[in-house]
Amino acid sequence: MRVSSEDLYVMRVNDDLHVSAPRVHFLAGPSLIRLHDGDAVPFDFQLTLFDGSRDTAFRRTVDRFVVSYDLWDENFKVSRMGGGHRSGLSASAAERWCLDNLLVSAAGIAPSDRLWVRLEIRAQDPPDAAAGSGGGDPGISLKSLVELFGRPPRTSPHWTLDSTSFRLEDLDR
Repeated sequence: MRVSSEDLYVMRVNDDLHVSAPRVHFLAGPSLIRLHDGDAVPFDFQLTLFDGSRDTAFRRTVDRFVVSYDLWDENFKVSRMGGGHRSGLSASAAERWCLDNLLVSAAGIAPSDRLWVRLEIRAQDPPDAAAGSGGGDPGISLKSLVELFGRPPRTSPHWTLDSTSFRLEDLDR
């Protein structure tokens, strides 16, 4: 069984929670234009697990996926920072691969605890936009990704989806 909020579905696999968001298409708009212009576009993902209330995060996973577009073969390649990649993908398959590789641990949580999950996706600003704002990309680190999600997005596209309340025992049915 899975819990949904119409846009965000939560599934349990062993002690991990996975999400899917079939209505969210982040390979569109300005990001897709950049990809078709030959740019590689980094997307930062954050998956947050809330336990008891939505006021305090219980666990959080942050990850970066870099998407590129092969102009000749007209398909996408996705590389996960820290390892793993897939190529020859359609836009929807590339989006799905990113989410399939994003998880948050639910180990140690009581089956009857009230939980919520929030998914945040942010397209990284183009290098010239980041440099013009005094930013730049000093490299990826856990600290830089946590800081990124701690401030409002600048000009880049972003998506935030929240699940409905659920319990782990609901996902076991």
